[in-house]
Amino acid sequence: MKFALLLQDSAATQSVAEARLHIFGDYYLANPWFLLLAPLGLIAIYVGRAQFRSSAGRIGVLPAVRLPRSAVQRLAFIPELLEVTAFLLVAFAMARPVRANELRTNTSEGIDIVLAVDRSGSMQYKDLDPDKSRLEVVKEVVGDFAVRRTSDRIDAADSCALLVFARYPQLLCPFTLDAGALTGFLKNVELVKYEAEDGTGIGRGLTKAVAALSASTAKSKVVVLLTDGENNVDDITPAAAAELAAEKNVRVYTVLAGKYVYQQDLFGRVFASERELNTAELEQIAARTGGRFFRAKDRGALEGVYAEIERLERTPRTEERRVDTFDLYPRALLIALFCYASAWLCQATWARRII
Repeated sequence: MKFALLLQDSAATQSVAEARLHIFGDYYLANPWFLLLAPLGLIAIYVGRAQFRSSAGRIGVLPAVRLPRSAVQRLAFIPELLEVTAFLLVAFAMARPVRANELRTNTSEGIDIVLAVDRSGSMQYKDLDPDKSRLEVVKEVVGDFAVRRTSDRIDAADSCALLVFARYPQLLCPFTLDAGALTGFLKNVELVKYEAEDGTGIGRGLTKAVAALSASTAKSKVVVLLTDGENNVDDITPAAAAELAAEKNVRVYTVLAGKYVYQQDLFGRVFASERELNTAELEQIAARTGGRFFRAKDRGALEGVYAEIERLERTPRTEERRVDTFDLYPRALLIALFCYASAWLCQATWARRII
């Protein structure tokens, strides 16, 4: 303990070394394998000194009388002890002792999330917000959700991907922790331009989302699928897509956004009807995969839906790591140099005759 405190003072300098082997407290070794030099070096020193150590002589005419040892003889071990200490300190310095004086705990979610957004023609209507289309509102709300999930602002760090669908699905942004990249793709999402592309392929969109998650190694895999209508592309039914998601352990949250169902009258004029959409398929998808179904009829409700999903999807993963390491080996080398110089001085003066 005293030795560690001795190393701690002004000799500590900022280091880029990684604290690997814990010694005690805040002290670590960055290159602990250099400690193997210590026993090898001690063996070499012992063997080397044994070869030069003189044997006791005996004269036959004199009685074998052991004379009392002088003070110099009793202290003869000091030079050897100083040399060994110097060598051990050099090995210790090569192991690179560091002090890591800060413990940082990072908590992240460890979830891969596919944000699936409907961009069919009906997303043009302005019933979630009187000044903006459904798609514009959805892009803003989903974008805020993505920023929160891919940042540490609320202890979240999830990879998110962006998928859009109408009749055909398209993965616009693969999994990323870069919120700016994902929101950049999201801002460029537009309504379908051609009638051949229009439709609401919920089954197709969900199947594509599950495929995007197939290579994920995350502990939790989630799809948040938002649409404003019923499925009308039946080559892949929502029920079949839900079965696939369940097999792949993908949890699906389905969101139906929109206040009214818009229809055309006999003259081709669009009006908001009181007809209620059939939500059975969306509910079945959520129930089959362990998710939940939500209905949002205005912007506030939609923001509440994504806030609730955010609250439900919590898989904390805590990681502790030490940062801001400081090198301590310069002081160890300085003490080793002092010990070796002291041993040399002893051997050159008072211990010279008996070594």
